[in-house]
Amino acid sequence: MSPTRREPPAWPERADMRVINTDLRRVDGPQKVTGRAVYTHDVRLPGMVYARLYLHPYPRLAIGGVDVDPALEVPGVVAAKALKGEGDDVRYQGDDAVLAWVAAETPEAADDGLRAIAVEASELYPPVVTREQALDDDAPPLRDAGNVTGTRERGDRIEVEAALEACDVVVEATYTLPVQHHACLETHGHVVDYRGGGEATVYASTQMVTASAGMFAAANHLDLGAGNVRVITEHMGGGFGSKFGPGLEGRLACEIARELERPVHLMLTRPQEFLMAGNRSGSRQFMRAGATSDGTFKALWVEADRLGGMGGGSLPTPPYIYRVETSASSLRSVHTALDANRAMRAPGHPQASFAMEGMVDELAYGIGMDPLEFRLRNLGDDAWHRQLDRVAREIGWFLHRKKSEPGTVTGRVETGIGFGVSVWGSNSRAGCECEVRIEPDGSVTSSVGIQDLGTGCRTYVAAIVAEELGLELEQVTARIGDSQLPPGVPSGGSVTTGSLAPAVKDAAHNAREALETRLEPVLGAAVGGYTWRDGTVWVTGRVSERGEERVSWRAVCALLGGEPLVARGKWQAHLRSQGVHGAQAAKVSVDTLTGELKVLKMVCCQDQGIPMNRLALRSQINGGMIQALSYGLLEQRVHDPDLGIMLTANLEDYKIAGTLEMPEMVAVIDDGDERAATMGMAEAVVIPGHGAIANALFNACGVRIRELPLTVDKIVTALAEAR
Repeated sequence: MSPTRREPPAWPERADMRVINTDLRRVDGPQKVTGRAVYTHDVRLPGMVYARLYLHPYPRLAIGGVDVDPALEVPGVVAAKALKGEGDDVRYQGDDAVLAWVAAETPEAADDGLRAIAVEASELYPPVVTREQALDDDAPPLRDAGNVTGTRERGDRIEVEAALEACDVVVEATYTLPVQHHACLETHGHVVDYRGGGEATVYASTQMVTASAGMFAAANHLDLGAGNVRVITEHMGGGFGSKFGPGLEGRLACEIARELERPVHLMLTRPQEFLMAGNRSGSRQFMRAGATSDGTFKALWVEADRLGGMGGGSLPTPPYIYRVETSASSLRSVHTALDANRAMRAPGHPQASFAMEGMVDELAYGIGMDPLEFRLRNLGDDAWHRQLDRVAREIGWFLHRKKSEPGTVTGRVETGIGFGVSVWGSNSRAGCECEVRIEPDGSVTSSVGIQDLGTGCRTYVAAIVAEELGLELEQVTARIGDSQLPPGVPSGGSVTTGSLAPAVKDAAHNAREALETRLEPVLGAAVGGYTWRDGTVWVTGRVSERGEERVSWRAVCALLGGEPLVARGKWQAHLRSQGVHGAQAAKVSVDTLTGELKVLKMVCCQDQGIPMNRLALRSQINGGMIQALSYGLLEQRVHDPDLGIMLTANLEDYKIAGTLEMPEMVAVIDDGDERAATMGMAEAVVIPGHGAIANALFNACGVRIRELPLTVDKIVTALAEAR
C-alpha cells in the first residue's frame, strides 16, 4: 500500500532532469533491428489455421451465386464459407465486397482455396467512383440520404462579398487533394487463439489494446465474458489512425475460430489493405479570398467537398489557423462507392492546410508582400511567430532573393522556399493506470496496457520511473501491450503521451513515497525529504559522508524484506497540457526543362511541453515531414472511372517516398515552450509540409499547382502555359 501522499506529483525542473528530456535509445531497439520483435503477423501457434478473405475488386455488383464447394476440395483447406449469395448486392468497394472466407493448414493452401471459389456476379453501371459520377443527376443513390450529405454552413456569404469589395487583391482558386492511404507496413489483422471453452487470447495489430478485449469478447465475435479475452500487441507495424477495433477481418477471424475451435491467423493481403482498410479522405476546396495592401487577411469564402467514399470525409471548418476578419463557408460530403475514410494522422487538417497555405501565399504575393511577413501579421499565437522565425533562419529565407514576388524562369534550374504552420489539440484524458513493482533485489518493472505504435512510448514508460527513483533507464523494465496489465487508452488524436505519462509519473511518485516511508526510521527524514540520484538516496540538504545519511538503491530495496513493493498510479490532469504548434519550411529546386521537382531541405520547429525523449521526438518530427513530402510529391489513389477498378492497390503503383526522395531534414524542438507538462505532438507535423513544398515550387518559378501530387506532367504543363 502507498502511504498518504504528502505532495502531489510534479515534473522536475528541466535543468534537473537526467533521464527524460534527454536523448534516449529506444529500449526495444535491439529487438527490432535483430528481428526478434514479435508482430501479430509473426505469431505461430500449434494447430493454427490460416484464413483468407475473398474480396471482389469491383465497387458495385449484383451477386448471382458464391460456390465455396470447389475450395473444400483443395488439399489443406479445412473450411470455407460464403458470406453473400444469390440476390445479394455489393454496394461499395471495401468490406461490403467480402464474399467468402477460406481456412487452411498453410497460407499457400488458403490462397489456392480462394482461387477455387466460383462467383457469379454482374457489374452494376456506373461504378460511381469519382466525384463527378456521384453528382451526376442520373447517379444511383449510394446512401439512404443520397450521394450528398452532411452539408454544414457557417457565416454569411453576403458579408464576405461586401468585405471582398474593400480588398486590394482578390484571389479565386480551387485546391484539390487525392485520397491518401495509411500504407501501414503491417497489414490489418489478428491471430485469434480460441480452442473451445471459456477463454481466448487475441494477438492484435491494434491501436487500442485494453478496449479491444471487450470488443473481441462481444456476442458477434467470440461470445465470451470480457474478462475472459486477453489481447496482446507486443509490437505493431503502423496504424496512423486506421487500426481501432477488430474490423470485419477481426470478426471473421473470431467466427472461424469458434467454428473450428482452433487458432486462426487472418491478416489482410496488401491489395486488400488498399481496398478495405480505410484512407485519408480527399477534398475539393473552392476559395475566394481577399487582402488589403497592409497585409490584413480581410475576407474568405470556402465551398468544399469532402471525398470520403461511403464515409463522411474530414475537413475542419474554415478559416484554418489564420485570422480572417470576415469569413463564411459551405462544406458537404460527396459519397462514392468506395471504402469509407478512417482517421489518419490529424484527420482533415492536411487537406485544410494545403488550401489555406496556398491561398495565404497567393494573397501575399498578390499585394507584393513577403509571404513570411503576411503569415506573421495574420497569426495570433506567439508560438508560431517564434517558430516561423526559427525555420526561416534554418532554411535560409533571409538571404533568399525571392521574398515578395515569385521567381521567373530565367535559368535551367530554379530554387524556391515555402512555409506552412500547424496546430493540433492533443487532448489527453483519464483512463490510463500504471503499476510500478519494486523487488527486494532492486529490479523494477513499470507496467501498463498501452500499445506502442512505433512512437516509442515503451521507452518512457521505463524512463519516467527511472527519473523518479534516481536510476538509469536500463534498470527499469517496461511491460506494455497486454490487456491484462493496468488499463491504457486508445492511441488516437495524439492523446497517448498526455494520457500515459502522467499515470506513469503518478505510479512512480507513489512508489518513491512508499520507499521513503521505509527510509524514515533509517535516515530520519519524513516522506518528501529525500533526494534520489545516481542509484543513491540521501536526505535533502543534509549531505555528508556519514553512512546513516545516504544509502544505495539496493540497500533501500533490502528494507522491503521478502515482499515486493507495488504502487499504482492514475492519470493526473495537472501533469499534462494540450494544444501544440509547429512551423515548417521547405526548399526545392525545379528543372524548368524536364519539370523535375526536388525537395532539397525541410525544416520543422515543433513544441510539446516537456519532451519525454528528445531523440524520439526528433524522429517523430522527421517522420511527419516525410509523410507530408510523400503526400505532396507522390501519393494518390487512382481508379478507372469506367471499370471502377483501383489501379493502385499495391506498393508498386501506389507511390510513397523512398530514399531517393529524402531531403536534408532539420528537426527543431521548440524549447521556447516552457509549459511544465507533457502532451503528444506527432500528428501536427504531417499537416503543413506538402503545402510548404507547393509554395516553394511557386516561389521558385511562378508556377502555382493547386492539385496534389505535384507530378512532373503538371509542372511541365504549367511551365509551358507560363511561357
